[in-house]
Amino acid sequence: MKKRRLLQSGKMVSEIGLGCMSFGGFYGATDQTESHATLAAALDLGIDLLDTANVYGLGISETVIGKFLKGDTSKFTIATKAGIWRDKEHGNRGFNNKPDYLRSELEGSLRRMGIDHVDLFYVHRRDRELQIEDVMETLLALKAEGKIGGIGFSEISPASLRRASAVGPVDVVQSEYSLWSRQPDLGMLQTCRDLGVALVAYSPLARGMVSSVTPNPATFLDKDFRKNNPRFLERNFGFNLPYAKAFQAYAQDHGTTATALALAWCLARGENIIPIPGTRTPDHLAECAAASALTVTPDMMAEIEHILPVGWAHGDRYSQAQWNGPEGYC
Repeated sequence: MKKRRLLQSGKMVSEIGLGCMSFGGFYGATDQTESHATLAAALDLGIDLLDTANVYGLGISETVIGKFLKGDTSKFTIATKAGIWRDKEHGNRGFNNKPDYLRSELEGSLRRMGIDHVDLFYVHRRDRELQIEDVMETLLALKAEGKIGGIGFSEISPASLRRASAVGPVDVVQSEYSLWSRQPDLGMLQTCRDLGVALVAYSPLARGMVSSVTPNPATFLDKDFRKNNPRFLERNFGFNLPYAKAFQAYAQDHGTTATALALAWCLARGENIIPIPGTRTPDHLAECAAASALTVTPDMMAEIEHILPVGWAHGDRYSQAQWNGPEGYC
């Protein structure tokens, strides 16, 4: 597994990370045994970046990771997030980036994982009532105390990144980026390159749509994020399916899988991009890891662009309710 730089300090991680949202049951039921088998497989495959958050399963993902780590942080680079609050009883959510809240949520994450610091701490979503410069001061204080090693923001705009970077070094921006969600091409990738910031790409397999097994919306459980996502609702899904099938066929013709090829495409888009596919099974993780050894030639990139042209996805990437949080731009 090849490495890429994650933090401005020079800290390197596997160029493919593991998104741990699935450990919290986001896409369906799972258990600790299955999740721990996936973490063990990550070590065997050379994947050493784990990405979680306090709200994934309302702490379940972090707890599962903590029980696997048993206090040993030598094998994994750990990233977690805070800034979203959820009301479990009523299903509401909001955003809070105030110093006391971020500090208390970080301490809760550390307790659940049984560790005293994390390598990377993100503001999961911006609190629009606060200036991002003030939020940076909070994060810099946590870094000075040794509680966090690096600073990240998730789903901010290029303009917000520049403002935050004027206060102190931002290490990472996390954005949705895949063959069907390419908004970062409209300024974020360029800004990250200019500032030396890594871009961690979440949902790089288009929530399964450009993977080896096409999702079936009829099987989505009520808790599955995709159940009410516009791209998986008809008639949009019916329009998207032929594109996904064509990409699968192209990958097969080139002796690989759609999963590996989609991630290899992502890696080829920039040396500072680190995709973090989410999975809860060792077999799927192995298929993801294969992307690191896959060479995508310029001709292949052009052919993929022809099969899945920019803007091919039918439907918004979020419903109106799901749009609550990410910053828009361009």
